[in-house]
Amino acid sequence: MSPGFIPYTPDVEIVEPHFDENVQTVIAKMEQYIADSKTAEGTGQALRDAHAKGYGLVRGEVTILDGLPEEYAQGIYATAGRHDALVRFSNGSPRTGPDTHLGGAIGLGLKIFDIDGPTLLDDEPDSRTFDYNSINAPVFFCNTVQHYLFIQELFLEARNYFAEGKRGRRRFYRDYVTGKGTLEPDEWAWEELLAFLTVSQQPLMNVLLSTYTTMGAVRHGDYIAKVRIAPDPACAATVAKRRLAPATEVFRPALVAELRERPHAFDIQVQLCADLNLMPVEDLTVEWPEQLSPYVTVAKLGFPQQDISGEENLKRMDALSFTPWRVTAAHRPLGSIMRARKEVYRRSSLLRHRLNHQERREPRTADEVMPLNAVLSPPSRR
Repeated sequence: MSPGFIPYTPDVEIVEPHFDENVQTVIAKMEQYIADSKTAEGTGQALRDAHAKGYGLVRGEVTILDGLPEEYAQGIYATAGRHDALVRFSNGSPRTGPDTHLGGAIGLGLKIFDIDGPTLLDDEPDSRTFDYNSINAPVFFCNTVQHYLFIQELFLEARNYFAEGKRGRRRFYRDYVTGKGTLEPDEWAWEELLAFLTVSQQPLMNVLLSTYTTMGAVRHGDYIAKVRIAPDPACAATVAKRRLAPATEVFRPALVAELRERPHAFDIQVQLCADLNLMPVEDLTVEWPEQLSPYVTVAKLGFPQQDISGEENLKRMDALSFTPWRVTAAHRPLGSIMRARKEVYRRSSLLRHRLNHQERREPRTADEVMPLNAVLSPPSRR
């Protein structure tokens, strides 16, 4: 056990009052939104209540590095090797529509195949898949399920707030900070609002240039960690379409064009917790300082040159599910918000697949979803 890092023990988490009751309320509101979205959003499909608009499903490969220091060679990273992978890029908003209305908060959902050991999902322990849900910000805009109750309402009503211009924006921020008038002044959600602004005010840039983090803490074998997926610097330098001009469709055309031209790569990196006060588990609005513990690359995520332009790509992407709990016990999500996601994500996926008449089945291989020989692009001729 390294003396510089905090060991994982169950007591690093706290029990939030009324947790189970509040989670059930979140689920009820989420299910109502998904049911209504089939007509309200005009797509004819039941949508996710977050990351509703996908930008593309990308075939990839994860290479776990050999020779990692012991404290980083934990769980699935203890054994070097190659694994097929799929990645879903998406907008963080619960809405669809023009990209310029949805903002620059972008998610990266990573699914790794052929992972040994049971997952933490009771209904699919033997899937042999491993998921990361990440977004292009180092913090999250909520710490407790109690706060998420009013933040969830605000996000689903955000379109109406911002349609009123400056007056509506002011009402939105006031209701965010005060919990729609339910919080005492000493409990106002200032840190949560600042984190929301960090997440929501991302510039419009190619999704291949963003750095994505789990935001919440996870177990890393004997330790506690956050995980990020950062562009490989050499590959990032080759991206042609970088900052994107506002348009109805911004992110998908740039992603499609870039992957047609050249392969790309990301670094999967782990930041170990070295101080629970400065690197808290339960406060997701705090960015863990890299001066205390830098991110260390434990694996590479590579994308071959490929063509993801077809409508079939979007259909296959929409049928998949990603959850932070489709992991082995050595990578258990930590903290109230991460615990809430277990049942919320499961119920969201069940309802969405049922309403869309989609089979809900975790794929055993990447080829079942996206055969590699069907998407590979020939090298560009220049």
